[in-house]
Amino acid sequence: MRMGIRLALWIKSIVMRHRFGGVFSLRMCGNMTKRLAVLTMVLMLICPLTVYAVGEGNLDGGGGSMGQGTSQNKWTPGMEGVRVTVILAETRTPVTQPIDFTNKRPTNIQLHFGKVSKLSYNKGTALSASGEAYTFVNPGQSLPRIISSQSLGAASIEAIKSYFTDEQVIGSIANLTGMDFEVLTNGKYKLLLEPIAYVVFQGMNVAMTATEAALYDQTVNGTVRAMLPTAGFQNLPLSMFLETADLGYPVWNGPKSGVRSNQEIIASLGLGIVRFNEITTPPAIDAFDYEYRVNTEVITAVTVRGGQSDPNHPVSVTFRVAGKAMRVDHVYYPEGDSQIAWIRWTTPSTPQTMTIHVTVSGGGRTDKNTITANIVDLSKNPPPDPNADDRNDGFTIPSVSVREQVTRADWGVWRPWWYSYWVWHSGDDDDEGFWCDHGWWKFDYDRYQARLSAEMEIYPDEKSPTASGNTLKSGYGIQETVTAGVSTNQSHAVTEAQNAITYFPEFDYQSYWRVLERMGRGYQTRFEFEENPFSTYERRTHFLPIWYPDGRYTPYTWLIDCWTPAGMLSMNLTDSVRVQGNLWQDWHISPQKPR
Repeated sequence: MRMGIRLALWIKSIVMRHRFGGVFSLRMCGNMTKRLAVLTMVLMLICPLTVYAVGEGNLDGGGGSMGQGTSQNKWTPGMEGVRVTVILAETRTPVTQPIDFTNKRPTNIQLHFGKVSKLSYNKGTALSASGEAYTFVNPGQSLPRIISSQSLGAASIEAIKSYFTDEQVIGSIANLTGMDFEVLTNGKYKLLLEPIAYVVFQGMNVAMTATEAALYDQTVNGTVRAMLPTAGFQNLPLSMFLETADLGYPVWNGPKSGVRSNQEIIASLGLGIVRFNEITTPPAIDAFDYEYRVNTEVITAVTVRGGQSDPNHPVSVTFRVAGKAMRVDHVYYPEGDSQIAWIRWTTPSTPQTMTIHVTVSGGGRTDKNTITANIVDLSKNPPPDPNADDRNDGFTIPSVSVREQVTRADWGVWRPWWYSYWVWHSGDDDDEGFWCDHGWWKFDYDRYQARLSAEMEIYPDEKSPTASGNTLKSGYGIQETVTAGVSTNQSHAVTEAQNAITYFPEFDYQSYWRVLERMGRGYQTRFEFEENPFSTYERRTHFLPIWYPDGRYTPYTWLIDCWTPAGMLSMNLTDSVRVQGNLWQDWHISPQKPR
């Protein structure tokens, strides 16, 4: 019997991948022909970085109900813990191996990533599965509930704060880490807290922090998020976040429920900090989003999210810098995730504060509509001319004061491709029927990275007549060579290392400095002192003060301005010469010879 409307007689699936650069035609339902042009992406993903806490605990939390779970992919409420790492506040460096505390006995863990803190991941440590058995500590004083769930209820942030500022608990952490209690609580250290979930993923028992869940999801192209969206990307990361910015991590001002993107988690979620300080120190307020040097090639980036961006519904971002519009097209990302859009540009030659305006078109939104950049000139404070009669009788050799060091950056680009699902539609008596593509966009995540390496060498100037090897007398000069190397698998997204600043112990590593001269261009770069205007022979030298005491003389160099979509790479470098005696010992005074 004939019907007025005929359904498809049969359906057959044909899978096709249409990569970038391809153009293809397909017949759409309704006898319309549609052509899709897939163009090349020109933007990167940035990995933000770091956190904070005060006298009690600096953390807040949220979460929500559970929305998924199967025998192969599930989280059981209560299967949780907290990773604790002791951080030296001044350098933002972990000084102990992290310890995982839990009320459970997760002896069946089949996959974990070792004991690595969020701070270490943000500074470049790569996610890597551990081949060792998972270790944990059951504390004598049970942990409060950490992760909210529908069955067990909401976790209490106040209870978590109270627990991790309890003297007994802090004493236990001191014992487990091998630190003296008085040292741990002297105000120089902080505790970094990270919630842990023990989940079943693809049939395996897995232990992971919120940061590890996001990094692992990037590694497996979104599979973790697909299987454990609520547990891994809502309840776990939103169980802890900062009330006050610290250690480079921002305050979380976003929603306290809902599935969060990997970038949001890596940058801002799944952490709390405890600070030991009787007097609460207000957080430093940084009025600038970026600080750049003059005449420097830099990268400025924003995070774009909202809905899904694909070749059918593309998003673009426009940066307006010094009156010039720079547009980034084809900013693609899947539903629930985000993508970094960035520009590469050169800063002006004069110091100034610049405002960069950012607009998004096509349905997405950005984390910043206005970016403030502080452009500084570091060449204005070289050391003064040392004099032969200078004195500094109370001088003691200071410790080297280092600055932030990040030697590796990781980012990525979402690359959409069309998953074709062809359906045969039968025709009527006058039409043989047709194929119709009912496919959809899928996404691959292409990973990129950059690494910075360098060496520094200090040696006596050739014009130091009594120098021997690496030993010289005070009052003479030294020379310096820094060799820097940058490696990356996406060269157009990474600048070379462009500046090196050397600080000296006689100025307590802060009052005066020398900006080194770059002796070439490219990823393999050499830096030396500029010619010294006080040098008789116009040498590339730095003169040691004649009063400098015998012992080691250690300049410190901060190598900077290797810019990536994930921020700036930098490196701390030191080298030493030995001071023995002073220039006056090389002088001989005798009576004038009579005529």
